[in-house]
Amino acid sequence: MYYVQRDTQGQLVRVEAAAYAEYTEMLAADHAEIQAWFADDTVETSLRVLKQSDLDMIRVLEDLIEVLTAKGVLSITDLPPGAQAKLLNRSSAREALGGLSNLIDDSEESGGLI
Repeated sequence: MYYVQRDTQGQLVRVEAAAYAEYTEMLAADHAEIQAWFADDTVETSLRVLKQSDLDMIRVLEDLIEVLTAKGVLSITDLPPGAQAKLLNRSSAREALGGLSNLIDDSEESGGLI
């Protein structure tokens, strides 16, 4: 179920998976208006931006953990085993790409690959 808010013409203006103060009704996920809402280019663009932001934040968090570990504030063993494994896998993958460093630019300005 999705919680929705409509404008004065009855058009959807906000759709959320969780209840919020301004919602006016609930619609099923398979409702035509919900399907159309998520198919809308604007919503898709916003979702794409959020996904890219998530990827960027992963890198920020990975770098933060590396700094905290290097300064002795945090030990990798302080993290749950699943998190340790993920960080070690990413670290190994980055090291494997070390020979390709001239193809990868980690600066924010370039956005990734050269």
